[in-house]
This record gives sequence, structure tokens and C-alpha cells, in this order.
Amino acid sequence: MTEFDLSTREGRWKHFGSVDPIQGTKPTTKAEMTDLQSTHKNFLFEIEQVGIKNLVYPVWIDQFQTAGNFSFSTSLNQDEKGINMSRILEAVEAEYDNGIQLDFDALTQLLNHLKERMHQHSAAVDVHGKWFFNRLSPITKIKAVGHADVTFGLAVHHDHVTHKTLTLEAAVTTLCPCSKEISEYSAHNQRGIITVKAYIDPSRTLPVDFKDILLDAMEANASSMLYPILKRPDEKSVTERAYENPRFVEDLIRLIAADLVNLSWLTGFDIECRNEESIHQHDAFAKLKYRQP
Repeated sequence: MTEFDLSTREGRWKHFGSVDPIQGTKPTTKAEMTDLQSTHKNFLFEIEQVGIKNLVYPVWIDQFQTAGNFSFSTSLNQDEKGINMSRILEAVEAEYDNGIQLDFDALTQLLNHLKERMHQHSAAVDVHGKWFFNRLSPITKIKAVGHADVTFGLAVHHDHVTHKTLTLEAAVTTLCPCSKEISEYSAHNQRGIITVKAYIDPSRTLPVDFKDILLDAMEANASSMLYPILKRPDEKSVTERAYENPRFVEDLIRLIAADLVNLSWLTGFDIECRNEESIHQHDAFAKLKYRQP
């Protein structure tokens, strides 16, 4: 049995089973290596989307830096075996400047760069991140950082944007109308999770505060919005507002829809509200879909 010098890393590695590299026969330089992805012949079908998921990169949403989780894809021509996925990262790095600005203009530029680099006619991205913003407590006006989840969806084909969506998820308070109606005093309330997927008309110019407009429709129609900091006067205000504005999940999604249907820059939306029920072991939910006629 071979004895190894356990005072060195190499000796300890070999003691635990590591072996020396073999003398291989295949090329070791990129120029000599076979590029299978670039093989050209008839591969039967064109592919609409091929790419990578769960790429985490620093991004900027408004003035806050956060982490974005990206899913990138491009089309793939019928006569090509595969894409060079490392080029996706290279395209991202080319647009990186202490973070990637998370807005539709920056994402369109990134996709056009990616499409050209990959020599494909289409490219798409979905990127999810935490949107942080300053929020004042309702009475004492103390500033603190609130947050919502945001997902940008974008696709380009040749020189045109073909798909543009923004999905927001935010938590609110919902107070049960039935509980208020039947009880001598009080009413149970719960945390409601609202998700709105907004389908944006690519031909329209978005208002600068489009995210705020969508979030306001979600939160203002609830029994109460949530706040990072509440002092006693704020808590009194929030509690009383919730009691004054009871909402079923059905009520909430209809009220949100009534606000969104008037936004000329939307072609449609999907809304879901899910209540984490405080007196049941189950959740309650409602969904609504709308498309402009």
C-alpha cells in the first residue's frame, strides 16, 4: 500500500483517493476543439426557444440595486444543431455596468445584442426581482423601504417587440365582509397575495410611473395596504380603514380589473388574489382574465 505525505495537500488528496491526470489525446486549445453546436445540416425542425434559466445577476430597479433571476432564450434555425450558451453570458456582460437596468428599453437593447451575437431572428427574456420603494406610514409619515415582486417579460423578433408583460405580486390586508356582517363586534382579516400580469401594447409609450400605477390598483382596492413601519396612530388608521373596506377575494379582483381596464397601454391582464385565511386551514382564491376586444 502506497504511503503518502499527509503533511501536504497533494498527499492528503491522494490518501483520500485522488489520482494524477491522464495523458489525453484530444485537443486542449479552443481553435482545435470540435464545435458541435455550430454543426450545419438538416436537423428536422426549427426551435422557437432554447437558452438558460436561473441566471442570477445584479440589477437596478429604479434607485435600488437588487438581484434579478433571468431566463434567456433565442430561436434556433433548422440547419443548426445547437446554440453556444456561453454567448448568452457574454451578451449580458456586455450590457453590465455595476448592474443591469431593469426596464423595457434596457432589456430590448440586451435582447437585440443577444440575437445578433447568436445569429438568430428571435430572442426572449423573463427576469424576476424584488422591487424596492420608499413608503410613508399613513399618519406619522415615517419613511421606510417597502417591496413587491416584479417580473419583466419581453420578446423580440427581427426588429420588432412581439411580447411585453409586467407581472407584479404584492401582499395586502383583506377583511372578511361575511365576518363583519354576522359578528356583534370585530371581523377576521388575513393577508391577501395579489398577482397581476399586465399585457402591454408594444406600440404604446408607457408612462414613467407604470409600475406605480399597477401597484396602486392592487393595493388601493384592498381593505388596506401593508406598511414597513407603523406607530400606534398608524396602526389605528390601518385597522379602521380595513374595517371600513371589507373585501372578498372576488370583490378585490373585480375592483382591480375596473381600474386596469381603462389603461390604454394594456391589451389585457390576468389577476389572482389568494387569501391566507386566518380562521381556516385552507386558502381562498379568485382569478380573472381580460383581453381587449
